[in-house]
Amino acid sequence: MRINPYYLALARRSPALWRQCVPDPAELAPGAGMTDPLGEENRSPVPNLVHKYPDRALFLVHADCAVFCRFCTRKRKVGTRAMRINRQTVAAGIAYIARTPEIYDVLVSGGDPLLLPDAELADILGRLRAIPHVGIIRIGSRVPCTLPQRITRRLAATLKRFHPLYVNTHFNHPDEITPAAARACARLADAGVPLGCQTVLLKGVNDDARVLRRLFLRLLAIRVKPYYLFQADLTRGADHFRTPVEQGLAIMKRLLGFTSGMAVPHFALDAPGGHGKVRLAPDCGLELGPEVRFTSFDGVPCVYPNPR
Repeated sequence: MRINPYYLALARRSPALWRQCVPDPAELAPGAGMTDPLGEENRSPVPNLVHKYPDRALFLVHADCAVFCRFCTRKRKVGTRAMRINRQTVAAGIAYIARTPEIYDVLVSGGDPLLLPDAELADILGRLRAIPHVGIIRIGSRVPCTLPQRITRRLAATLKRFHPLYVNTHFNHPDEITPAAARACARLADAGVPLGCQTVLLKGVNDDARVLRRLFLRLLAIRVKPYYLFQADLTRGADHFRTPVEQGLAIMKRLLGFTSGMAVPHFALDAPGGHGKVRLAPDCGLELGPEVRFTSFDGVPCVYPNPR
């Protein structure tokens, strides 16, 4: 368990936040969960690097987070001895990326890479940016949500040196969007860093269309684009967080067309065993032929003449 004072103060006032970070006896119940639900260990050519998609690599550079989320897909190793990261493992990851020209997009993650000292983070980003075939660097971080004080002006200026660079952050509930979180996101956005949010659909936290609509609209207001809404992974000890897939589809149906398209993320399921993300969408009754027939968001049958 790890909860910093900032997030704990929020969680004491919000059951939805408390549920995300405080251990629950339900974690010990038997269920469908897996130790490594996304098959990362089988796709790790060097320690702490996962090469699942042809042109992308996941590079783990830090072992800790500001808060240990109870549903974390990587809880088997984050914060434990199983996630040993040092200069040698970082060098091995960079060397693998450098000798693998197919890799265009590197997602720097962990743990949380934004908990690294500025100079150490800059060193890693600089070595990645020096690889000619690496076009995009992304950072996966929950720090803008769970420890926004870490996003200093100096850190924002450091990240600005390595464009094109993106930050994928992680907010799950409107109660997490505080003035401090808004300031953190503004500093990154003002430094030219595009921000996306990867939300996880969690039972008892945000499994309600009204809650998610409020979250997504507030994210846009602080210049964070809702990117993915994930079905919860099959993480061991997290069965009590999982919702039926039908519920996620029903939530998406209540969002699509009824709120700004900018505020609607992709609903996705990360296939067990490491087979990648699958986007799920509400059924619109699509029929293909000389005429394309479908149903609009408000239930109206529509016809579109299909070009030959």
